[in-house]
Amino acid sequence: MSHFKLIECSGHNFKAHRDLSVKFGDLTKITGDNEEGKSSVLEIPTWTLYGTDTFGGKMDPTPTNYKYDHVLAETLLEVDGKLLKFGRGIEKGKATYYVNDVPGKASDFEEIVKSLIDKDLFLALFNPLYFFSLHWEKQRELMLRYSTPPTQKEVFAEMSRTNSDQKLKDIKLNPQAERLAELVKKHSLPQLEEIHKKNKNDKDTAHKKAQGRTETLEEQLRQLPDVLDDIEAIEAEDAELVKQIKNIHAKIELADEPKRKQAVLEGTLENVRQQIAAAKSRYMKVHGEEIAEECSTCKRPFDEAAKAAAEASKEERKKPLREEHDKLVARRKEIEAELDAVELIDVSDLWEQMRGLEQRRDVTADTIGWYNRRQSLREDLEKARADEAELLASRNDSIFILDAIKAYEAKSAELQAAKVQSMFSELNIKLFKQLKNGEVKPDFVVTRNGKTPAQFSLSESIRAGLEVRDVISQQSDWITPCFIDNKESVTRYKDPRGQLILCQVVEGPLKIETEDSSK
Repeated sequence: MSHFKLIECSGHNFKAHRDLSVKFGDLTKITGDNEEGKSSVLEIPTWTLYGTDTFGGKMDPTPTNYKYDHVLAETLLEVDGKLLKFGRGIEKGKATYYVNDVPGKASDFEEIVKSLIDKDLFLALFNPLYFFSLHWEKQRELMLRYSTPPTQKEVFAEMSRTNSDQKLKDIKLNPQAERLAELVKKHSLPQLEEIHKKNKNDKDTAHKKAQGRTETLEEQLRQLPDVLDDIEAIEAEDAELVKQIKNIHAKIELADEPKRKQAVLEGTLENVRQQIAAAKSRYMKVHGEEIAEECSTCKRPFDEAAKAAAEASKEERKKPLREEHDKLVARRKEIEAELDAVELIDVSDLWEQMRGLEQRRDVTADTIGWYNRRQSLREDLEKARADEAELLASRNDSIFILDAIKAYEAKSAELQAAKVQSMFSELNIKLFKQLKNGEVKPDFVVTRNGKTPAQFSLSESIRAGLEVRDVISQQSDWITPCFIDNKESVTRYKDPRGQLILCQVVEGPLKIETEDSSK
């Protein structure tokens, strides 16, 4: 527990006060008529420490109705038993700072003040109306800053509670709590939320594509012709037809051999006949040569011996030509004999049989092809359905986890709100709001008898501020001074923890009285 006490403060040329010194007790009563400077007394400590008024707003303490040389505000504090004196002034238009009467830099001064107590915390404890002047997010932060949130173990148990009489050790975690309890060992709840929001969105898109793929395959399968289930018999029949077709084809191949031989022989025969005609032409050319009667050069007639020699030479040249011709004729006769011996086979029946088998085989091959296509599509469809189911399961799992996180946050908010609410007797505090989609969002609303602070009367504002102030004091373990301005407007309130300063409008000059509980 930390204690912050106001011992004394003074103001020189501070607003309406030319020279003012105030000593504070456990109870300090400040009375006087309007315009006597009662509220200015309360501003001396806040301006000294923070340069602000009691609501944290910037303020100018310089007098407006008399001449002055300089402004100086000093405040003597006791913080956890240690005395500290702070001073802030204005000399020749420049700010001056003092700690224990030693002048220093603004940064050093502010660092020392900051190390004592947080500014918002002090102002909220010092001025009960300060809290309601803050934005709701700042109010919420200040209210929860010193409040310990429920532990995960506690939230998981409360999520799973089936009746109010159950002891924590007897509560069995429900599926949501059990799953989250395992997952938070590796990731924080915000991380899990980000992971599974992304996974849900990704799987949503992927699942739609997978559904489209499945529907396409199902449509393709419906468009294929029906196939008999006894595919093994069809495959056996197809194999037998292929075998028979091959056998007939082999016979046709054998039947074609005489045709090929006939064609070769006919070609060879035609070639030999052409060679015979050429050999005969060469022979007849020599055979038709005439023996000359005289020399073509000197024109002398040949004698009988010369003529006989020319005749003999001609016969010698005819002999090889005749032999060549005879050989070719003999070759022609051999080929003609071979050609005559060739026996052609009629394969028209075989071709007819093979065409019949091929027509039957077209049916079995198509059937097998459609069957294989159906099988391939079935396998693709089975995989597509498995992929679709896997994506859907992953998506649904992320939705389950996100719903579990929402349930956790709702229960945590409920427990935290209940914990904070338990500290109040007259005020109702709302820390969260639930959106239409089930999400729990931070909120902060204070009500009293159904009215919000904007609707409070001055006395209601003071009482509400005092209650908020004491809750923050208890949570933060800080005891500080607290003032009630316009005390005449409130007749009933609970005394705050720490020093109490009462400001009240009464007829007459400014008057300050102190009381100590030890006296």
